[in-house]
Amino acid sequence: MNLPPFLSLLSVLVGVVFASTPVESSEPYAAVRNQLVDLRIVAAGIRNPRVIDALRMTPRHEFVPPRERKSAYFDMALPIGHGQTISPPYIVAFMTEQLDPQPSDRVLEIGTGSGYQAAVLSPLVKSVYSIEIVEPLGQRAAKTLKRLAYENVFTKIGDGYAGWQEHAPFDKIIVTCSPEEVPEPLVQQLVDEGMMVIPVGERFEQTLIRYKKVAGRLQRENLQATFFVPMTGRSETKRKVLPNLKIPALINGNFEEFIEKSVRPSAWYYLRLATIDDQSETPAGGNAMKFANSTAGRPAHAMQAFGVDGQAIRELEVSFWLRAQRVRPGRFQDERAGILVEFYGNNRQAVSLRRFPVASGSFDWKQLTFRIRVPAATQLAVIGIGLFGATGEVHFDDVKIHSAKNRQKK
Repeated sequence: MNLPPFLSLLSVLVGVVFASTPVESSEPYAAVRNQLVDLRIVAAGIRNPRVIDALRMTPRHEFVPPRERKSAYFDMALPIGHGQTISPPYIVAFMTEQLDPQPSDRVLEIGTGSGYQAAVLSPLVKSVYSIEIVEPLGQRAAKTLKRLAYENVFTKIGDGYAGWQEHAPFDKIIVTCSPEEVPEPLVQQLVDEGMMVIPVGERFEQTLIRYKKVAGRLQRENLQATFFVPMTGRSETKRKVLPNLKIPALINGNFEEFIEKSVRPSAWYYLRLATIDDQSETPAGGNAMKFANSTAGRPAHAMQAFGVDGQAIRELEVSFWLRAQRVRPGRFQDERAGILVEFYGNNRQAVSLRRFPVASGSFDWKQLTFRIRVPAATQLAVIGIGLFGATGEVHFDDVKIHSAKNRQKK
């Protein structure tokens, strides 16, 4: 169970990487896979050579449904059925690097999904034990891993909250779904001096965290904001904070809150060429989010998810302050600076995408407001801000979303 399938939005955000689609022979797949690693993994900051090599070797196209293979080597989530997805390659690479995998490690993975994360870990560690709660996904992943001869990966169907006691303890644990708090059984099954990488938090405010177990207790290191599907099963029954989809709102729209001991803003994730500007004067005071890009087509953006009930809310109002310097469109029509909002239904399927390309040339701070119709099927939305392949520099501040009009009750 991985990131939600923000396909339309992510296809805009990641940019066009490949000129052709792999079809039959293995060599075209190898070529585009290496291109993905070079342009979206290494260029984004992944440094561990063993992790980079594992990404180059792992055939991601084998872990997605046939209809999605044309997109297998884009840095984006892809649907794998049952409302679940395979995570973007960068997220897999980042979490794997943060886990610091060693050849002698026994690793527990919570959320097998497609099996891709387990396959990436396979050549890096001694063994991988992976648990999937959705039975058809777990069965399919097990068949794929067996067919591709990942002999040190062991899978089972079950609730990952309980871990896998029969094979405990584990040197490392990686979790690809988000509980509100770290499940205690996973803490107990981690060896002393072992590490766990896990997204933790409320439904729409999660932090990817690396824990190290020292003398029986977890030491916490916050890594970055993120957005994973919730951990289901027992974890969901223990959740204390449930989102109110009838009161949509953004978190940290003024960019004043940060991940602890980090320059990364809280709540905003999938950051590319984004920095916090705390030197310039801003209309609302404090910080702004700055995006700067000199290469047309290169991703420069940030994202945030929020809940919205399309049965109750007819329109959203989006407002923000914006400043631009020497902004020019990218190579294609959609590579223009501004904002994007995409809506998703109950099964995390894309419903509609709205684009607002509002920045070109140079201008000082100005406030912009848009009203966006909410499709009735909506349960989730994602906003993206940035350059989206355009070049130049833009600053955003005081980004807000709220209900513009409630649907009348029938």
